[in-house]
Amino acid sequence: MAERRKLCLAAVVQFVTFVVALDLARQCGAASPSSSPDAKAMWDLARALSGLPSSWKSGSDPCDPEWEGVTCSAGRISGINLGSRGVSGTLPVSLSALTSLSSLRLHRNRLSGPVPLLSSLSSLQTLFLDGNAFDSLPDTFFAGLSALQEISLDDLPLAPWSISHNLSAAVGLADFSASNSSLSGTLPDFLGSLLNLRVLRLSYNQLTGSIPSSLAGSGIQQLLLNNQQDRDKLSGSIDVLGAMPQLTMVWLQSNSFTGPIPDLSNVTALESFNVRDNALTGVVPPSLTSCLTLKNATLSNNLLQGPFPQFASKFATLDVGTGNQFCTSAAAPGPCDPRVTALLAVAEGFGYPAVLAKSWKGNEPCGANWLGVTCDAQKSVTVLNFASQHFGGVISPAFANFTSLRQLHLSNNDLTGSIPDSLTQLPQLQVLDVTNNNLSGKMPSFSSSVTLKLEGNPKLGTDSGSSDGSSSGMFGSSPGQFGGSKAGGMIAGIVVAMVVLVGCLAALFLHRRKKKQEEKLGHVPTGTPPNEPELINIGSNRMNANGRGLDPLYTQSGADRASAYVGEAQGMYMSIQNLRKATNNFSEENILGRGGFGVVYKGDHNGTLIAVKRNQCDVMGKKGNEEFKAEIDVLRKVRHRNLVALLGYCDDGQERLLVYEYMSGGTLGEHLFEWQSRNEPPLTWKQRLTIVLDVARGIEYLHSLAQESFIHRDLKPSNILLDKDLRAKVSDFGLVKLAADNQKSMMTRLAGTFGYLAPEYATTGKVSTKIDVYAFGVILMELITGRKVLDESLPPEDCHLVAIFRRGISHEKKTFLNAMVDQVLELDEEDQQSLAEVADLAWHCTGREPYQRPDMSHAVNKLSPLVDQWKPTTNCTDEDDGDNSSMSLTQRLERWQRNNTNSATDSFGFTFK
Repeated sequence: MAERRKLCLAAVVQFVTFVVALDLARQCGAASPSSSPDAKAMWDLARALSGLPSSWKSGSDPCDPEWEGVTCSAGRISGINLGSRGVSGTLPVSLSALTSLSSLRLHRNRLSGPVPLLSSLSSLQTLFLDGNAFDSLPDTFFAGLSALQEISLDDLPLAPWSISHNLSAAVGLADFSASNSSLSGTLPDFLGSLLNLRVLRLSYNQLTGSIPSSLAGSGIQQLLLNNQQDRDKLSGSIDVLGAMPQLTMVWLQSNSFTGPIPDLSNVTALESFNVRDNALTGVVPPSLTSCLTLKNATLSNNLLQGPFPQFASKFATLDVGTGNQFCTSAAAPGPCDPRVTALLAVAEGFGYPAVLAKSWKGNEPCGANWLGVTCDAQKSVTVLNFASQHFGGVISPAFANFTSLRQLHLSNNDLTGSIPDSLTQLPQLQVLDVTNNNLSGKMPSFSSSVTLKLEGNPKLGTDSGSSDGSSSGMFGSSPGQFGGSKAGGMIAGIVVAMVVLVGCLAALFLHRRKKKQEEKLGHVPTGTPPNEPELINIGSNRMNANGRGLDPLYTQSGADRASAYVGEAQGMYMSIQNLRKATNNFSEENILGRGGFGVVYKGDHNGTLIAVKRNQCDVMGKKGNEEFKAEIDVLRKVRHRNLVALLGYCDDGQERLLVYEYMSGGTLGEHLFEWQSRNEPPLTWKQRLTIVLDVARGIEYLHSLAQESFIHRDLKPSNILLDKDLRAKVSDFGLVKLAADNQKSMMTRLAGTFGYLAPEYATTGKVSTKIDVYAFGVILMELITGRKVLDESLPPEDCHLVAIFRRGISHEKKTFLNAMVDQVLELDEEDQQSLAEVADLAWHCTGREPYQRPDMSHAVNKLSPLVDQWKPTTNCTDEDDGDNSSMSLTQRLERWQRNNTNSATDSFGFTFK
């Protein structure tokens, strides 16, 4: 009986054990990543995308082992990094099921369609979607994304969208970048409440309105709002900048900002200040000109007044003199005439109105039709009439400096504050008319000989307001011609200047000490902003003796900055084994083009298309090795969307290789001169305009927007590469020269390509940024005519395009253009008008003397409105053979690319020297 009980008990135990085991197995199966929401979402993503790594297999566990580019934590997907892999497709809505996702990096691919709502990703900290073809964002896209710290939405052809209030919940946001992404509306006030925000980069959008005053006191270091494309642009004053003490980079160019540059004394680490192409007025403040941390200041094409600014920093790249209203010039600096200085003090009280800045030109206010100014025969100011000008602000005490003043008319404006007591000391004043303003305060006691017109100021005579106005202007209230007590004013000015200078020196000392400490601690440099620019030098450490040891590559966008493209931790160095694998052991089938120092191969590195420039050491010699190192040295310092990006390099024994982003569209030279043999349609005029604007922006950046100024020296169509959308990037930087500081030109070894060499460079070796401007002008001529700059098949008198073009434009411009324009171009009336403007630009760019040629920024300003008239898309529609009406544009582009894969592309425009 006992034995039976034991057997029965053993059976029960076995049964219970079996049941428990089954339940555990069921629970484990339920918890397995293969059946979790993460796995299903990843399978959906794998099915929706193409061009993925081979490890991405639907049905397999994405965490065991981890799919390439996928990071897991505790069995959940925590990171996805597919940046720069050529991935295409659309994002599924099930992506929102990855609720543990903290990093999503899909930048610089070919993803399209709408961006799905990701509101359930409450742990998402990093979001990089830039450089794709997404067409829309949900209105409430930022809802639920409260953990966001970095956002990069640059270069996206989105439908117009605005920054929703949902983003205000992301209190840890540090880097918000959405340049060239169709962002519209106004800048929301809540941006000032994001205490961790350091980078706000919203260039090339359709933003309007003003800079929010809530940004005062914020920790923003980089503020990039330049080149808004809406007709109204960003506008209003920029006073808030003076209350943003952490600023190091301010780019507000190409907007509609007005008023003066504020006092920047509190901005102690300012390095780059770009406000060109606005409507700013007033005197450039000493706090800007005396700042020793400044490395770039661009103020051209405003209405700035006063003496030509003299900057204390000897290392600053300056663009100041063009298009302003300075009373003196760079060639003859110095103070303004005392009458001009006094008038500017008067204008300061009104906030430096633009109407006065436009009218007050030069350094002689009498006899020059200055608005509101009347003088006598002795050129003393006797009447100041600013009635009915809608001026705001206050009545400046500086009026008292005009001791010959008889009449002062300020009626029908919006002036506030009080009437300064100092006006009572004007010995010849006969009429003071301030009717219909908003003045207040006690009424000063004027002589009985003065006719006072005070109606329409109901608060005048009360105790409110200051007895001497709310602004002291640039002068004191004591009488006397232009300044009263000159000694006192001079002493005060010296004291102020010394205080400012000491402050800037202290700031510079602290800045350098901090920099040294960061270097000791291994501080990682922050990435530079995208586009535009429109951008700055990333680092200046050179190669070591064996050519290795370069700093890691940090690019402009937040995406690239954190990208794990090619050995993020190991820098830019790539092994020869990886490059042999990428290029199929440098096979003939992968050759894109040949040049004087080697061959360019197409490669595939882990799904990312690359171009590998393999230099032949036996023909390179010392010159070739110098260019190899120079190209690395330049391209690791500069980043711009219109410059070909260097992705890596290899220096292994006899191998010298440079790795670039792959440009599938070939060279501009091929599209201009070889389109028939390549069986491609010719470039339209609109495409040509867009291309040259891209080139101009790239060269403008090299010349004046990087923290160091570079000269390309070999600009020509074969060194201009096009992507699949026919957007241009400048390449081949082996001959780039670092322009000497504070030196307009310098002597150097002659290099480059005949036909594109500026006269002074070809004859004397003297080089400046203007030699690139000359080459750019030659390219404009080639675009207009479809002819090469040198054509030996023509008679000697007709073989040189520049000579023919300049002679024709100077004599019979219209007849010449009709005869010389490329016959394949179909031009409407608008095209013909823009072509004539580009012809004028080409003529000026190829001037015989460097000083006759404009700066590259002028070319950008000239070409931008011509391109903006048509608002070119990123896709170009070419005719295909057969009936493709049922194919999408993307399908047609992909087919076009497949058909041209085997065509030899001189992708890096080597010059056979």
